[in-house]
Amino acid sequence: MIPLHESVEDFGMAISRTQTLMGLDLGTKTIGVALSDSFQTVATPIETIKRKKFGIDAARLLEIIDARSVGGIILGLPRNMDGSEGPRAQSTRAFARNLTKLTAVPICYWDERLSTVAAERALLEADTSRKRRAEVIDHVAASYILQGALDRLRHLRSAP
Repeated sequence: MIPLHESVEDFGMAISRTQTLMGLDLGTKTIGVALSDSFQTVATPIETIKRKKFGIDAARLLEIIDARSVGGIILGLPRNMDGSEGPRAQSTRAFARNLTKLTAVPICYWDERLSTVAAERALLEADTSRKRRAEVIDHVAASYILQGALDRLRHLRSAP
């Protein structure tokens, strides 16, 4: 089985419809983490991991995967606004390749353009303080990434 998927269509075929999915917003200093319910309908932000070294970061992700019976990972891929991929996208792909050496859980890339902007806007609309926004922005962005993929999966599954 191929662990890395470029398209949600392929990813949808590789995962169970009744397992929790994990969304990740991979930054240089933090990793935002969100989880879906087991019906794969709603994404919920759960935590922000302060990045240290890959091994330590991966160990925390694997703990969450095991504790929550995660059946798939949606990893935000930071494309440039013109759709091209720069150094951050390459770094994200390297992280995913390294993670596949530690777990058999399928991983799918999701275009994350503007997810942080959307998360910031939602937090501003909720009148969240600047300090609190800084604390939660990454896992809220992960939730936006995951929710976009969940909505796409639901659309694909309901198509005739």
